[in-house]
Amino acid sequence: MTKNLSLEGLVFQATKINVEENVLTITLNRPEKKNALNNVMMNEICYALAYAKQERNVRVVVIAAEGDVFCAGADLRREKAESNVPKIEGSDDISLLIRHLYKPVICKIQGSVHAGALLMVTNCTHAIAVEDAKFSAPEILRGVWPHMVMAGLFRVMPKRAALDFCMRGQAIDATKAEEWGLINQSVPNNKLDEVVVNLASDLANLAPGTMQFGLEAYVKQDDLNFDEALPYLAKKSAETFAGPDAKEGIAAFLEKREPNWD
Repeated sequence: MTKNLSLEGLVFQATKINVEENVLTITLNRPEKKNALNNVMMNEICYALAYAKQERNVRVVVIAAEGDVFCAGADLRREKAESNVPKIEGSDDISLLIRHLYKPVICKIQGSVHAGALLMVTNCTHAIAVEDAKFSAPEILRGVWPHMVMAGLFRVMPKRAALDFCMRGQAIDATKAEEWGLINQSVPNNKLDEVVVNLASDLANLAPGTMQFGLEAYVKQDDLNFDEALPYLAKKSAETFAGPDAKEGIAAFLEKREPNWD
């Protein structure tokens, strides 16, 4: 991973990037194209995620969107577009970048989510959606299949539900998406900002080192069988207790004060 990434001097054409109070927000900004993922948007998202991983002061990432649709998936029109945001060699897979960020990532879903957009929703740690959002993997209707989406989809949804979701290509509503674990919560439109801000604030105020360490352990144990996972997690638990966040957290508890995670 390239080090010393910077946002200075970069012109983000398809997204808006904002860093405030330990939260980096990536806003998809092609509402006239239903925020379809073209090469420029994909690269800008990947760069911002790599930057977030590099920066210690970024504790939470929020992925949001402008317009009525969160994201319509890949832009099939492949129109030519340019951006001065550099491409990081070997860092062009949104799913892997989110999964290996090892920091909280919240999808703030203000509109419907289709096809490749599910790569973000299924791999983030939290997904909050408005009640009237729809979710679909419509690839089968176009004679293709959501192969890349399946890796994340089958890790958050029941297998038969996820398989039917892929096989028929029919949209589900936010209530069903919440029931099946695709999202954490559906909220009224006028509550989305408040819920996401509060969630991001809660997460940003928790032990950042331990959060990163714990999320890395979560991802790695997910690939292990139970007999392998248990000793791995025991080792990680011991390392966590020996770390600076645990020492500060325990000291703060005993001294009856708020912990200082800086």
